[in-house]
Parts: sequence; structure tokens; C-alpha cells
Amino acid sequence: MALQFALNHMTVARQSYTDAFDLAAMLGCIGVEFRNDLPSELFDGDAPDMVKAKAKAAGLRILGLSEVKMFNAWDDRKASETEALLTIAKAIGAETISLIPRCDGHGCGNGERQANLRLALREILPMLKSFDIVGLVEALGFEHSSLRFKSEAMEAIVALGGEERLKLVHDTFHHYLASETQFFPDDTGIVHVSGVEDHDLTLQEIGDEHRVLVGPKDRLGNVNQLKELIGAGFDGPISYEAFSPIVHDFAQPKDELQASMKHLESAVSVEETLLPG
Repeated sequence: MALQFALNHMTVARQSYTDAFDLAAMLGCIGVEFRNDLPSELFDGDAPDMVKAKAKAAGLRILGLSEVKMFNAWDDRKASETEALLTIAKAIGAETISLIPRCDGHGCGNGERQANLRLALREILPMLKSFDIVGLVEALGFEHSSLRFKSEAMEAIVALGGEERLKLVHDTFHHYLASETQFFPDDTGIVHVSGVEDHDLTLQEIGDEHRVLVGPKDRLGNVNQLKELIGAGFDGPISYEAFSPIVHDFAQPKDELQASMKHLESAVSVEETLLPG
């Protein structure tokens, strides 16, 4: 089956944004996600209209711009950061911005974390509507995260009536770390995939640095997670987001990514044929 693959710039973090466009186009991706947390200057200093034009020329969507860090530690500074990111996203034609929760061990208490989340999303919602952009809320499965579960994010989104402007990121890595079992295909805006192949690491030892491309040795259950989402109706972008220096050092990332994509397409198709009925 044909999956709608995309490329998160983190996967090729040492390449320019134009190289990311070229690679995504060669791989047949539908789009690219860009980030404001890479070592290089955002878009290498190019003007937003140039970025937008290059995306159009490559036949690619700019699926998202990341990120507002610690968005649920809301204050005037976070409001300014959110507005600044939305302004850039609008100028380049990005469809979404990413909202990343606090992950420093603070604000994790029951009651406190829900209140902080709802406060931040209540303030962000009208900004998203004003810019006509979707906000992607990403739960981080680390034990020290103030938002570990997508289910908790959805509770806040529904309570605020924000389902149209706020969607979830289903990150297969964080889904695994949180030992989460619930899937929200109708409320998922994008899926992030990466793999972990070191089976000796404990759950607590696994970190971003272990996130490689998805292959047959993956322990995160990417295939089963995708099968679950697609079987329940998800048909959106599946974006590669690998943080490992091993991936960043690939001399030929196209070949490695192409092999991983073929693996996922084949494995998900096999799984689909085994479904009852």
C-alpha cells in the first residue's frame, strides 16, 4: 500500500533546507516539516517568500513548522513566541505549528498539569484561528514530561471545543515510551516515525539519541501502530523524525530512507492482509 511519507528536517539535520526539499522530492514525499531548533539559522536566512516558492517548485507541502517549546508553561513570553512562529508559518505557507510540552520534571502533578495545559490551549486557540493554521499538540512519553498521554491532550482539546484547530501528533517513539494504548486517528494531524534497535536498553534509558530509521529490528512497534491508525481511518502524513547522530552521518540518506519506506509499506501491507474479515 502507498503510505503518504514526509520528511522532518531533524532526520537530515546537517543538510540545508533546500537539500531537504530536494531529498523529499526524490523520495516521493508529500511534504516537509521544518524546525527552529537546528544548529543552522532557520531557512539559512532566506526570506519566507523564497521558501514558499521553493516548496511550490518542488511540488511539496510545508506540513509544519516546529516548535513552541514548553507551551504549557504559559506566560507573556510564550504568547510572543507563539505569535512569532505563527507569523513565519503563515508567510511560508506552513499548514501547522507544533506545540511541545514542558519536559524538565516540573508541572507534572495531577491537577496542575491539566490546568496548565488547558490554560495554554485556551490562549492559543484564538491565535490559531486568526492565522488560519492548525496547532499540533505532541505528548512526550518521557517520565519527566508534563504531558505524556495523547488522551490527556484530547480531554483538554474537547473541553475547549478546539477539535478543528488543535490536532495530535502521534509519535511512535513517545507512544511506546508512555506505554499508551489509545489511538485517536480522527484527531491525529501527523504521525512521526522513528525506530529504536537497541533491545538491551531499559524503557527509562531510551532517549532521542537512539532514534534511527525504522527497520526490521525496530522494538517500538511502528508497523503495529501504523496498522492500528490506518485501519481506523487515518490517511494523513507519516513523517520521518530521526534524532540519532547515526542517521545524521549517513552519506546517502536517500538510499537509507528509501529502504526504510519500502520496509514499512511492505510490512503494513502484510499486516493489513492478516486482519480478520
